[in-house]
Amino acid sequence: MALADRKPDATEDRLAAMTLPEGGCIMPAREAALARLRDMGLPNRRDEYWKYTRPDTLVQADALPAALFDAGEAPMFSQFDRLKIVFVDGVFDPEASDDLMMEGVRIDRIADICCKDIHWAKDLYGVLETRGQTPVARPLAALNTAFAQDGVAIHITGKPSKPISLIYFHRSETSDAILHHVIRVEPGAEATILENGPAAARFNKCMEIDIADGGTLHHVRAQGRDHERRAVTHMFARLGTESVFKSFTLTVNGVLTRNEAVIELTGDDAVAHVAGACVGDGEFHHDDTVFITHDAVNCESRQVFKKVLRNGATGVFQGKILVKAGAQKTDGYQISQSLLLDDDSQFLAKPELEIYADDVACSHGSTSGAIDEDALFYLRSRGVPEGEATDLLTLAFLAEAVDEIEDKALAEDIVERLESWLARRR
Repeated sequence: MALADRKPDATEDRLAAMTLPEGGCIMPAREAALARLRDMGLPNRRDEYWKYTRPDTLVQADALPAALFDAGEAPMFSQFDRLKIVFVDGVFDPEASDDLMMEGVRIDRIADICCKDIHWAKDLYGVLETRGQTPVARPLAALNTAFAQDGVAIHITGKPSKPISLIYFHRSETSDAILHHVIRVEPGAEATILENGPAAARFNKCMEIDIADGGTLHHVRAQGRDHERRAVTHMFARLGTESVFKSFTLTVNGVLTRNEAVIELTGDDAVAHVAGACVGDGEFHHDDTVFITHDAVNCESRQVFKKVLRNGATGVFQGKILVKAGAQKTDGYQISQSLLLDDDSQFLAKPELEIYADDVACSHGSTSGAIDEDALFYLRSRGVPEGEATDLLTLAFLAEAVDEIEDKALAEDIVERLESWLARRR
């Protein structure tokens, strides 16, 4: 059978095991997403943006089992005052969650929106995901828009007094969760979104973020510790004039993780930073795929990704900066680096620039290497044990990515968790 025939067959096999949620104001968006998915087909290794990552376990009908894991430590961000929104295996848990009322923000469940005919999220749900399908198809995002059973719609109208924390618990070894969040930041509003937890054995999450003129959103995510979990996430963001969006992701453990970020700077003087730090050991595959489009004047974007890999772990980075005609005075920066702690690990990178304006400052770079032997010798000569010295140099390597976190208390918490993870694996 030809490849063109096999891809639709695989898509229909997957869809046969799923049920499209019905009713509500977002039903047309779900139906449109399903049509897009059938037109694109689910990804396979022949697709250009999947050649470094096998999508098989992300697209098959049933999720592979993932053993539950207890890290033996308090969950991320637990010491911070925050509004907690809890999902267990992809289902909202009202008992574990806080009251969703807070000054400066309105929060509704996607499941509740499905029962309404009118809601502000109708004008956003699936919209940015649809825009993000060009020029690169993202079929697993379309799958999410069509079939997501739960998630939240967050409408930020002021400056909430504390972060909004999305917490994902994994309780079933065969759970297969699909969550979709939509976030709207109004002019002049500002908030912080936190995410943490393994979520499910297999997790498909989509987040659509629309930031109006002068709005600011900070996003800090720590992906779950379960060794056998698999996840694909999509973050679509659109920025207005003088708006700011900064996102950081920490990833440790997990058999397979693919994080996609698609960001459009559509208003002048907008700023978008997306960063990530990951540490992988053994059977670990981590893929960051980023596409940033500059479509306005005097905008700034930064992509900073650092990966520490050992014992056969694999890291992937695919990052692109597209500067459209007329997007003058663009400042685009992209760096992806890996630290390989043995000869068995690998880092695969595909950095890209595509520029159609002539007054820009854009750069990209990608490097891969081992621990600096001179620096290691220096520390050891001053009495630092080899394992501890290696950890210190590893943390220094990751520092540029962690520094992208605006809140220094959150950054310190991330560093402490990294220190603990590294110490346990000396």
